[in-house]
Amino acid sequence: MGLIGKLAIVTGAGSGIGRATCRLLARDGAKVIAADRNMKSAEQTVNEIACDNVIPLKLDVSSLASVSKSVTFSIEHFMQPPSIVINSAGITRDGYLLKLTEKDYDEVYEVNLKGTFLMTQQFARAMIEHQIRNGTIINLSSIVARMNNPGQANYAATKAGVISLSEIAAKEFGKFGIRVNAILPGFINTPMVDSVPEKIKTDILQRCPMGRLGRPEEIANVIAFLASEKSSYVNGAAIPVTGGL
Repeated sequence: MGLIGKLAIVTGAGSGIGRATCRLLARDGAKVIAADRNMKSAEQTVNEIACDNVIPLKLDVSSLASVSKSVTFSIEHFMQPPSIVINSAGITRDGYLLKLTEKDYDEVYEVNLKGTFLMTQQFARAMIEHQIRNGTIINLSSIVARMNNPGQANYAATKAGVISLSEIAAKEFGKFGIRVNAILPGFINTPMVDSVPEKIKTDILQRCPMGRLGRPEEIANVIAFLASEKSSYVNGAAIPVTGGL
């Protein structure tokens, strides 16, 4: 129960890693805003957790107006901004470079990198203005940022950008008592990985020393650690959680 009294916001809370993270943070005593651009999915997460400390919020991370409204909502509803921000929202639009459309590139950039930037900027600003110390921002990158798989130029580039953004934010926000870290999940059993062709999944399982996909809870456990005071000197880190891949 190391997060009692803390307020967290989790994007991409409607499924996968985001949903598992909401569950673990609530278990550890935090109040949680489960944010997703699909309100029904966010509400389903809240219903599954069945805890008064978790509330849903419709949020489009690619929109400055939407992100700003979420900051205002948290302050009006809880009298303070969150001190824990988890940027888990992400999408894929895979395709080989010569066939990749501008639309597919832009959509992935808007959510994965611009969305992480907007959430980091706006919520860090709110923490500073409300003099919240011991804030923590946790950004979800991907091991794909280092593996650079063919057919994922847009996704890999945005996730590599998330690492750089996190490292720079850690250096800029440290003086305000805000830590920023990135997690690089491997291939996790989520709806996003469900869309990966079976041939590729088989290849991944053969290359992974642990021989299996990860579970969302295994990423959420690392997020919960970074959200807690147990990680009080962890700042600017990019932590792979891949089963050794």
